[in-house]
Amino acid sequence: MARISNMLVMINLLKSGQKYSVKELAEHLEVSERVVREYKLFLEEAGIYLETIRGPYGGYVLNRDISMPNVKFDKRDVDLLTNCITNEKDDKIVENLKKIKDKISYAVIDNENKNNEILTNDEIVKKYNIFSKAIKYNLKIKIKYQNLQHGISMRVVYPLSLYLFQGEWWCSCYWEEKDDMRQFHLMRILEAELLEEYFDPNLINVKF
Repeated sequence: MARISNMLVMINLLKSGQKYSVKELAEHLEVSERVVREYKLFLEEAGIYLETIRGPYGGYVLNRDISMPNVKFDKRDVDLLTNCITNEKDDKIVENLKKIKDKISYAVIDNENKNNEILTNDEIVKKYNIFSKAIKYNLKIKIKYQNLQHGISMRVVYPLSLYLFQGEWWCSCYWEEKDDMRQFHLMRILEAELLEEYFDPNLINVKF
């Protein structure tokens, strides 16, 4: 289930025509670079071929349009997963099912709020405003971030742009410690502190 979901996300990313490196795709999907390469093979077996651009600034590109079904979840899907969790005895499976349930629950809420403003969650609005100010004035931000694979960590980032991906807000940032670009999901930012430290976006070596 997770494999199929991740491959669908990967296709949606590449549908824009933008080139993504294996590393960037791995970070978006929160899997290893080896797994991203496996996804590429699975997609090509299904007839969806990705062009590989080689070299230090290489990556994958999807040059032809792929029509993806608009999959929507509803409360019945959430209830079905709840029953599966209740009856499942394996703790590891229960843990994975709960993660899937959380994602589907969020999607259901998002579908129910389609006629409302995009920003409906107070916490997301607060984070969005902090990052917007940081982008406008080129200010650094110290964040407490929850990575699904590596846990919680503190990071100092240079916010460059906010964008919507599948109805959720992300921020493209330069990460000081790693000297590289990262994409941060606002939902997984537990704390955000605007620092009184400026950065020059023109001096950042943006790696795509």
